[in-house]
Amino acid sequence: MSDRQIQHLIAGLVPHGARVLDLGCGDGALLAHLREARGCHGYGIELDDALVLACLKRGLDVLQFNLEEGLSMFADDSFDVVLQIDTLPHLRNAETMLRETARVGRSAIVAFPNFAHWPNRLRVLAGRMPVTKRLPYQWYDTPNIRVGTFADFEVLAQRLGLHVEDAFGIDDDGRVVRRWPNLLASTAVFKLTQR
Repeated sequence: MSDRQIQHLIAGLVPHGARVLDLGCGDGALLAHLREARGCHGYGIELDDALVLACLKRGLDVLQFNLEEGLSMFADDSFDVVLQIDTLPHLRNAETMLRETARVGRSAIVAFPNFAHWPNRLRVLAGRMPVTKRLPYQWYDTPNIRVGTFADFEVLAQRLGLHVEDAFGIDDDGRVVRRWPNLLASTAVFKLTQR
């Protein structure tokens, strides 16, 4: 599955013309796609110098700071949609950041590699950590602080009082998985709102 496939699936969840905040926006590809294909506007947040520069070259508004510091500079409901695409595995304060995401956005879209995907389970059963397209690093050089599963995220969202408006998985071929996503999807995707 390509990043472009994920972009299109995620973009389909974002309303036309929405004001968007993209947390950990990387090189800005998704935010640029949302601007061009869906008429969205907003900001990206990124820490890495080279990725911030890539965003600026795309003509995007990007703020450079560490998400571990929170989102206190934004008022409640500042954005229509807050995106966290592959950001949670890199954060030490994932629970706090989810609360902040729900606070500053009317809705949130969160996506991350699903560690419970069946090939990962087989690899762990064989006594090894999985290395896949979605989890491409060895255990000793991964930038991920944590791994998560579709099922675990559902529990966390409920515990935080977030309403799951939509949830599905994406398989390695870029197809949406609604039946048994915890087992069959390499990527978990959740659209959340506050209750």
